[in-house]
Amino acid sequence: MRAFLQIFFIFLLLNNSIYASDLVVIKKISLKKDEKKNILVKYGSKKKLFSFRWTLFVNGGLVIDHSYDTIVYQNILYLNYQNQSFRVKLKPSGADVFNAPYFLVKFKKFDFKKKKAEFDLFLSDDKNQVEVKYLKNS
Repeated sequence: MRAFLQIFFIFLLLNNSIYASDLVVIKKISLKKDEKKNILVKYGSKKKLFSFRWTLFVNGGLVIDHSYDTIVYQNILYLNYQNQSFRVKLKPSGADVFNAPYFLVKFKKFDFKKKKAEFDLFLSDDKNQVEVKYLKNS
């Protein structure tokens, strides 16, 4: 029984490391209040704009406004809780329902002196379906 549990835990660890490796940090982003980060996403003949900014930091929560392809969202992210990040699906799933490319934006740190929030931008795109271009902050 003990050998079975050891094999099970090894399998579980290997399985988790395989799935964790599909996310790649592609950019570290630092933004002041209301400074907007714009990213152009291209796939096929389509071009879509992803943008996000933070508007308020209070009680450890960072209020984030973001939009992708003219659809607007709002999230509250925290450093010490499960909701440190949000996910943005970049392309309709279609036949690749489990491999659709997406961004994951993770809130990493808040610098009180500079009044800046720091983020990591991850990309999951195993099949290289999208091209990403960073535009000037506004």
